[in-house]
Amino acid sequence: MKLKFQSDLSYQLRAIDSVVQIFRGQPVRQSNFTVSYGEDAGMIQNALGIGNRLDLTKDELLKNVQEVQIRNGLPRSETLDGMNFTIEMETGTGKTYVYLRTIYELNKQYGFSKFVVVVPSVAIREGVYKTLQITESHFKELYDRQPLEYFIYDSNKLDKVRNFATSTTIQVMIINIDAFRKSFVDPEKEDKANVIHRTNDRMNGYKPIEFIQQTSPIVIIDEPQSVDTTPKSKEAIKSLNPLCTLRYSATHVDKYNMIYRLDAVDAYNEKLVKKIEVISIRSEESFNQPYIKLVDVKERKAKVELDVATRGKIKRTVKTVKYGDDLFDISGERELYRNYIIEQIDWTEGNESIEVNGHLLKLGEKIGDIDDDTIKRHQIRQTIEEHLDKELRLNHRGIKVLSLFFIDKVANYRSYDKDGNPVKGKYAIMFEEEYKKLIQKPKYRTLFKDIDVDIDVEKIHNGYFAQDKKGRVKDTNGNTQADTDVYNLIMKDKERLLSFEEPLRFIFSHSALREGWDNPNVFQICTLKDSGGTYVSRRQEIGRGLRLAVNQKGERVADHNINTLTVMANESYEDFVAKLQSEIQEETGITFGKIENHVFAKLVYINQETEEPVQLGYDLSKKLYEDFRLKGYIDQNQKATPLLKEALENYQVDISDEFKPWESAILKEVKRLTERLPIKDGSKKKKVKLNKAVIDSKEFLELWEKIKYKTIYSIDFNSNELIEKSISSIQKMKKIHPVRIISRKDTISKMDRLTGLKTATLKEGVEDDVTIQHPLPDIITELQNRTNLTRKTIVDILVGCKRLDDFKNNPQKFIDEVTKIILREMKLILRDGIKYHKLDNDYYAVECFQNEELLAYLNDNAIESTKSPYDHIIFDSDIEESFAKRFETDENVKVYVKLPDWFKIETPIGNYNPDWAAVITNNGEEKLYFVIETKGTDVEEFLRTPELAKIEFARKHFAAINADVIFEGPANDVNQFLLDASVKSIG
Repeated sequence: MKLKFQSDLSYQLRAIDSVVQIFRGQPVRQSNFTVSYGEDAGMIQNALGIGNRLDLTKDELLKNVQEVQIRNGLPRSETLDGMNFTIEMETGTGKTYVYLRTIYELNKQYGFSKFVVVVPSVAIREGVYKTLQITESHFKELYDRQPLEYFIYDSNKLDKVRNFATSTTIQVMIINIDAFRKSFVDPEKEDKANVIHRTNDRMNGYKPIEFIQQTSPIVIIDEPQSVDTTPKSKEAIKSLNPLCTLRYSATHVDKYNMIYRLDAVDAYNEKLVKKIEVISIRSEESFNQPYIKLVDVKERKAKVELDVATRGKIKRTVKTVKYGDDLFDISGERELYRNYIIEQIDWTEGNESIEVNGHLLKLGEKIGDIDDDTIKRHQIRQTIEEHLDKELRLNHRGIKVLSLFFIDKVANYRSYDKDGNPVKGKYAIMFEEEYKKLIQKPKYRTLFKDIDVDIDVEKIHNGYFAQDKKGRVKDTNGNTQADTDVYNLIMKDKERLLSFEEPLRFIFSHSALREGWDNPNVFQICTLKDSGGTYVSRRQEIGRGLRLAVNQKGERVADHNINTLTVMANESYEDFVAKLQSEIQEETGITFGKIENHVFAKLVYINQETEEPVQLGYDLSKKLYEDFRLKGYIDQNQKATPLLKEALENYQVDISDEFKPWESAILKEVKRLTERLPIKDGSKKKKVKLNKAVIDSKEFLELWEKIKYKTIYSIDFNSNELIEKSISSIQKMKKIHPVRIISRKDTISKMDRLTGLKTATLKEGVEDDVTIQHPLPDIITELQNRTNLTRKTIVDILVGCKRLDDFKNNPQKFIDEVTKIILREMKLILRDGIKYHKLDNDYYAVECFQNEELLAYLNDNAIESTKSPYDHIIFDSDIEESFAKRFETDENVKVYVKLPDWFKIETPIGNYNPDWAAVITNNGEEKLYFVIETKGTDVEEFLRTPELAKIEFARKHFAAINADVIFEGPANDVNQFLLDASVKSIG
C-alpha cells in the first residue's frame, strides 16, 4: 500500500505561495531543464561548487514580505530582522509536505537548488527522510520529473557533502542540530567540535562546513523551538551561511517575520484535522479515607494534595508542608487525618519522597484513592471498546483502525525474567485479558471469523521500544542511537500498519515517541502514566493522531463524521480541555478571545464594477480596532468583552458606516477569534437514529424526488474567444507609465510635547527626464506559470494587444495587470461555457440515509428533531443551530434535511455540498423546495471566489434536473430567510 497525496489543498498551497512570494521579482528560471550559472537560473558558480544566488535588495524583500503578511492577516514587519521567516502550521496539517513542495516550487520559479533541513531529534530526522521517500513519485508527476537528491548527513560519508555543493540538481541535506553545534573555538580537537567543522584531507583540506557555506543554502528548520533557542544553536545555524531561513512549526518560540499561520483553532474549525473527543476515566472523590498525594519536593518542604475542609465544604487541594506538620491541622481538622504527621522529607535528586504516618510516598505516588492499576485497566478496556466500535463502523469503508498507548516505563509492557527471557508486563497482561473478554460480545462477532483467540491477541498488539546491546528493550530519552533503530522500524512500518493484511492494531510505545511519528489511522490515544513518570503534554499526545484517516487505496478520507480522535483521560473532561487550552496558549501564543489591531487588515470585499477584491488594510484595521474599543467590544487587554459576545450571538454588532462593505467579513473574523476549542465530551456521545416516519412521509419523498438526481457537466472552452477577449480588455487597460523619481520638500511646522512633530509639504514634483534601468523578465514563462495557459496562447495575446511598450515601462506592473485580466476572462468563459446534464439512472437513493452512521454529542452539537430524517440534527455552527431550532418549531416547515456529506454536486473546481433542503408551505397552499447555504453571510460578494463559483454551478445543476427548486444563496438569519420564503410564495 502506498499513501496518495492531494496536490490541491488550498491551505497548503497558500503556505507554499506565501514563501514563494517573498522572492517576487527575482529573475525567473527559464525551464526545468536549463543548467545555467547566470542570474536567471538562481544559481552562481564558486570555488567549491554551485550556490544559490539572490538578486533582490532588502527593501524589495521587505515589501514582498509585507504584501504576504497583509494578505494572510499577520502583523506587519517593519524590518526583516534577519532573513528568518516563520511558517506556523498545526500538527497533522502536512507541514513536512508543505516545505518539501516549497523546495520544488522555489526551484521551479527561481532556480534555487541548495536546501538544508535542520531537525532537533532522531525521530523528526527519520520522519523527514521517510516523507521524502513516499512523496518522491508524487512530486515527480507534479514537477515534470525534476530530479531531486536527498540524504541524511553522516560524518562518515563526507562525499555526499561534496556532491551537495557541486551538483546542479536540487540538493536536500537533512541534518540534526547536534551534528554541527559544538564549540567553534578549537575545531581541530575532536572533543571540541563536530567533524563538520574540522579540516579534512578527503575534502582537499577544506572543512565540510565550507562546502555548505559556499552554496548559500536555503535553510529549513523543522521545529525551531527545539533547534535554535540557545546561543550555540543560533551560532551553528549562522555558520551554514544561509540565503534565508524558513522556520516551520506549530509552536514557535521566536516569531521572526511570520508569513503564514494556520493555528490549532483554525485547523480544528476548518476540519483539516480530526475532531477530538475526551472520555474521562477516574475515580470519584469520596472523601471517606485520608487521601495524600506527593506533588513536589523542594529543600526542607514538599507539596502534597489532600482533601481539605473549608467553610463546610471539602475540596481536593495542594498544600505546602514541612517536617513535623500535622495533616489534621492542614486539612481543616478533618478527623480522618488525625496522627498523620510529616515524619521525613527527602529532597535528594532521584529520591524525592516523604514519610507520613508510616507510609513512604515517592514523587507522584498517593494513598487513599482507588488503586492506579484499577484505573489503568479501565483505560485499556475503554480504549479497546472504542477501537472495536470504530472497526464496526469503518472496516467496510476500507479504513483500518489503530490505537496508540503511551507508557512511561517499558517494563510495564515488556520485561525479562532472571534468565533474560522476555515476559509480558502488567499492561500487556491487562490488554490481553480485557480484549479476550470484549470480543466475546455478540455485537463484535462480525469482526472475527474462525479466530484462535490466543494466537490473534498476540499478533494484534506490539511495542516499539529502543533496545540495548543485548537486544533488550529499555527506557530512553528519544535521542540515542538505540532510538534511531526503533524510529527506523516504526517509520518503515508506517504504511504497512494501514493495511488490513497486517494484523497489528494496538501500538504500545515509550513516551519518548511523542514527536516525529504519527499515523493517520490512529483513532484512540491512551496514556498510561506511571506515578512520577515523564510528563507528556496533552498537545503532544493528541498530535500523534490528528491527521485525517486513509483508506486501503491510500487516499485521505475527508468525512468529518469518520475523523474523530478519542482520548482516554484519567482526569475530568473539563480539566483536560482547560489544560489543553492552557498548553496551546503557552506553546503557540494564541490567547483565546484576543483581538489585535492588525487582524482585520486581510479582509476583502469584491467590488462589483471591477470584480476586484478591495482590502481593508492595516490603517483601517487599526481604526476599526479603536472603534470597537470605544464601543466597549474590546477591553484594555485586547480581549473580547461579554458585550461583544452577546452582540455576536444576537447578530447585533454595531459596524460603523466606514466599514460596512466589509461587515460580513468582519463578523466572521470576530466570531473566529472568540471561539473556544471544539473538543467533545465522549461521555455524551450517542448514535443518531433514523426518523422512519419522516423518511417514509409523502412530503419528504416528494422533496427527495426533486433533488436526488446527479448530473455531469461539459465545458465549451474556446481558446480563440479567450484570446480575443483578453486582447480587447488589455487594450482598454490604463496606460502603465515608466517608473519615475518623485521628489518632495517638507518643513517642520510645529513641535508639541504631546503630539510630537507636525510637518507641512512645500513642494512635490516628478523627474520625467530620469530613466531607471531594469532587466526585462521572461514574460511568457511568467504568465504561463500564473495562468497555466500554453505558450502559444500567451504569445497570441501579447502580440495582439500591442501594449508591449507598457511592459518595457514597468515589467512587474504590466505582468500583474495582464494576469488579472486573463484570469478574469477565463473565469467568465468558464462560467458561461459550462452546461449540466441530468443522469436519469444515477441518483442518490433515499436508502442512503439508512447506511449513514452519525454520532451526536448531546447538549453540544446536536438538537432533537421530529421533522428531519434523523432523531437528532448535528450542527457545525451557531447559525446552523439557529436554523435547525427554528425549522423544528415553525409550523410552516413540514420537513427538512441537513444534507449529508455524500450529497455532492460536481463542479470544475471541486465537489460542492449544499447545507439544507426544506419544504415550506404558505397559507396551506403552495409548497416551496429550498436548498440553502448557511455560510455566516447574507451577501454573496463577501464569500471567497471559489465558494461563489460553486454556488453558481449548483444553480445550473438544479436547473438541469428540473428540480423546481428555489435555490437560496448564503444566509445567516433564519427569520429573514423564512420571511423571504413567504414573500416568494405569495409572489
